[in-house]
Amino acid sequence: MYTISPTSQFKKDFKRAEKQGKDLNKLGNVLIALLRGKALPQKYFDHQLTGEMREYRECHLEPDWLLIYQLRKEEKVVTLIRIGSHSELFS
Repeated sequence: MYTISPTSQFKKDFKRAEKQGKDLNKLGNVLIALLRGKALPQKYFDHQLTGEMREYRECHLEPDWLLIYQLRKEEKVVTLIRIGSHSELFS
């Protein structure tokens, strides 16, 4: 079983998602799978990022609602980096 380690930026992003009325159950379902060390279903389009962000992974909770995270298998830790839309995360 993995543990979760959210960054301070993720916590801010999470509060914004709550205010926006996002379905946080979608995030919960992904986190349960990650905590169990399971691969995410294809519908989340989970993939490794490239370039400066190559140490992170990204999955789609909705078409324009993304989770960026880091999976550290040796330590069994999932670090939650950011959550938000493409424009919030990449502009």
